Amino acid sequence: MRTIKIFDTTLRDGEQSPGASMTVDEKIQVAKQLAKLGVDIIEAGFAISSPGDFEAVQRIGAEIEGPVICSLARAKEADIKSANEALKGAMRKRIHTFHSSSDIHLKFQYRIDRAEALKRSIEMVKLARSFVEDVEFSPMDATRTELSYLAEMVEAVIDAGASTVNIPDTVGYTTPEEFGKFIKDLRGKVSNIDKAIIAVHCHNDLGLAVANSLAAILNGAGQVECTINGIGERAGNCSMEEVVMALRTRKDFYQADTNIVSEEITRSSRLITKITGIPVQPNKAIVGANAFAHEAGIHQDGLLKEKTTYEIIRPESVGLISNKLVLGKHSGRHAFKTRLVELGYSVTEEELNKAFERFKKLADQKKEIHDEDLETLISDEVLRIEEVFSLISLETRSGTEIEPEASVKMLVTGKEEAIVSSGDGPVDATYKAIDQLTGTKSNLKKYDVKGITGGTDALGEVTVTVEEDDFVVRGTGSDTDIIVASAKAYIQALNKIEARKEKKNDGG
Repeated sequence: MRTIKIFDTTLRDGEQSPGASMTVDEKIQVAKQLAKLGVDIIEAGFAISSPGDFEAVQRIGAEIEGPVICSLARAKEADIKSANEALKGAMRKRIHTFHSSSDIHLKFQYRIDRAEALKRSIEMVKLARSFVEDVEFSPMDATRTELSYLAEMVEAVIDAGASTVNIPDTVGYTTPEEFGKFIKDLRGKVSNIDKAIIAVHCHNDLGLAVANSLAAILNGAGQVECTINGIGERAGNCSMEEVVMALRTRKDFYQADTNIVSEEITRSSRLITKITGIPVQPNKAIVGANAFAHEAGIHQDGLLKEKTTYEIIRPESVGLISNKLVLGKHSGRHAFKTRLVELGYSVTEEELNKAFERFKKLADQKKEIHDEDLETLISDEVLRIEEVFSLISLETRSGTEIEPEASVKMLVTGKEEAIVSSGDGPVDATYKAIDQLTGTKSNLKKYDVKGITGGTDALGEVTVTVEEDDFVVRGTGSDTDIIVASAKAYIQALNKIEARKEKKNDGG
């Protein structure tokens, strides 16, 4: 039974999804969860690309234990030196450098020949190897590269010190049968292939990223590069949860598994959704809302008699708890803390106190508190940022025969302010009031609402995307009153903008 390494690039390639950019603190939260999940390598960012990416790689390297921490770098001296500098505090570190190999890239993008591309690749792998022991090299657009030249490049970079060579399907062009044979033939042509791990990085442009990755594993690949929920540039990347559970469910066929703690999959998926604001489609494999839902009568009948009739994965194995009703209004602080620990959360005393205070208020509003409610409460506290603006109170009036109106009271830089405003609806009126109190010139780009649980008393979650000047941020808010949740989400986004402004003014 082979163990396939999981290289998670949610924080690098995943963040390239439109609108998925994360703050450094959000990246730290994701990295902590990835460590709990048991990924082998975290690609923490592209150090030279921005000060934010450099800081993220640096802090993740210093604060996260367990996985190898990796930074991406082009086959350029400045990139590799920047990656090395950012990784200095990491216990286990890797530099991942890349250069295009396909003729189409070399001719039209780089405007160099094959010999020059090979020379640059060798030199930069050697440079990276002079800084760290663990070096990965990727020939970009490998699946559209002539096999003989690709084999020459792979053999040369292994000789130069690369211990992992990644074969990316950069534009999602290949198919499972073709890619499996490609990996097999490549391994047959590279004389020193036993000195390196072959990795694959598949994009999902044709919906084949997971299938292509699995085909590569069957033909000798030992590492899969993937993201939580399959997020990433264009149509996304290979979905981590799908490839992991395919291997685990079909060990008999693949004769391979991973080190992933599968019970952390659902929590990881929800965290990424909350931070990026990118929802998971209901019929998404493994983590979709309907992944374990059975509506057909014949299916329900079979499940009641024997679960394996229609269920090939136990919901509990990916972190779904069958007994979701856990607490109520009479539950105490100890029971609340115990349930959070059972759900896998480790929180500070301050985070616990604030979350418990919100829990008691919610318990007065709802008869039944579900695990999803608790996860929303605690993630709100963990991801809380320093507040320049905070909501004190909100009252709204609306109906078919009256003009919608909102009365909002806030703390604005420590001073209590209040205003009444009208609008096209209660949310619009509320946002106009907040705009006037905070003096913001921001533009609301996106507004999404979802119910955390069922029922008319469900905790609702609002996610907004707000733009001001060069800043695009997301805010989330939750409450049983969707207007209050909307206000919280908008105010959180405005606080993020203020924090970025302050950092920019400080030269950060």
